[in-house]
Amino acid sequence: MFVDKVKVLVRAGDGGDGYVSFRHEKFIDRGGPDGGDGGDGGDIVFIASRNQNTLAAFRYQKELKAESGKPGFKQRKHGKSGQDLEVAVPVGTQVVVENEQIMADLTEDQQTVRIASGGKGGFGNAHFVSSTRQAPRVAEKGEEGQQLSLTLELKMIADVGLVGLPNAGKSTLLASISNAHPEIADYPFTTIRPNLGVVDIDDEVSLLFADIPGLIEGAAEGKGLGDDFLRHVERTKVLVHLIDVYQEDIVAAYQTIQNELKAYSIDLSKRPQIVVLNKIDGMDEEMVADSLAKLKKIVPKKTPLYAISAQSKLGVKPLLYSIKEVVLVERAVVEAQAAEEGIPVLRLPETEDTWQVNQTDKGYEVIGPKIERFARRTDFASSHGTQRLRDILKKTGIMHELVRRGIKPGQKIKIGKNSLEY
Repeated sequence: MFVDKVKVLVRAGDGGDGYVSFRHEKFIDRGGPDGGDGGDGGDIVFIASRNQNTLAAFRYQKELKAESGKPGFKQRKHGKSGQDLEVAVPVGTQVVVENEQIMADLTEDQQTVRIASGGKGGFGNAHFVSSTRQAPRVAEKGEEGQQLSLTLELKMIADVGLVGLPNAGKSTLLASISNAHPEIADYPFTTIRPNLGVVDIDDEVSLLFADIPGLIEGAAEGKGLGDDFLRHVERTKVLVHLIDVYQEDIVAAYQTIQNELKAYSIDLSKRPQIVVLNKIDGMDEEMVADSLAKLKKIVPKKTPLYAISAQSKLGVKPLLYSIKEVVLVERAVVEAQAAEEGIPVLRLPETEDTWQVNQTDKGYEVIGPKIERFARRTDFASSHGTQRLRDILKKTGIMHELVRRGIKPGQKIKIGKNSLEY
């Protein structure tokens, strides 16, 4: 089954908790704290693979979860880190987060992207030993792994996209020039999923062609198969628009497809095109010339026009050479644009140490990357853990700011999902 858009929930592994322990051995008095740290949670990593051509594997697997880290143990034994979850996705997969922003675009075979990071393991009490604190009874909880709701969209990486009305001969052309074997029949919508085929133009150049299911008028509004499959020609260098020469109104057939390309979320009508009259074998040359003349009046001046028979391969070779030239020109343009853009400028994130105090109905809320991280790692069920957090609030100046803002005994100090009483 061909699936090109799915929603998934990814959960990186949680970090393991630190351990509170003191060394107990014969003849060794007061051996000191020896609780080990927890292991880190596993990451979720996507790997682009040419061996995958659909997102069907995710249709029933809606949640991807990496292994969590193990807790620490006595004798300074660290917990085992969780194993990363490596997920194979087809080349051309875009990873989109909830706000419709593209998080990753995997366009090359074996390209690897870390999608969600596992939580860090908590420190055991052996980590907190100092000259003034020789018997700490505090250990940290492991951090939660990242959790994200994602949409995966497959947009095929092809050089050439074949578009046209149903039964224009797109599948026949693909089958005659490539190694693809699409279904071919004399009824509309034979093709219900995109097909790919590699075409050897000459000894030096091979191009990847994509055959897109036929469009009809109103496809942008969902008629027929809709325009969902047009996402697979978003990346193509050139569109080859096939028209059945036996159409009653060739001009209307051309304009129907152009209107649907224009109505798509990205105006695909501006993409370089080659217009091709198909099925000319057995037709009078004068009739073919007349059909080409009609198209020439409405097709943009620089758009190449060809007349072929995909079935008998009449006129196909010159068409392929023309496609090759357009693709090579477009490749050069893309490479030049990439070189000019250079390295993108990224906005620097706020520093970890920044924090902010806000007053709420129940007390005060403290916001800041570092202090929230400390709170996540704090065991609020342990008096030693909460006292350590209070010491951190005092050391960072947050407690001083709370007093300056007029905090009263009994009021809550909320940090992230947890809170403690002043």
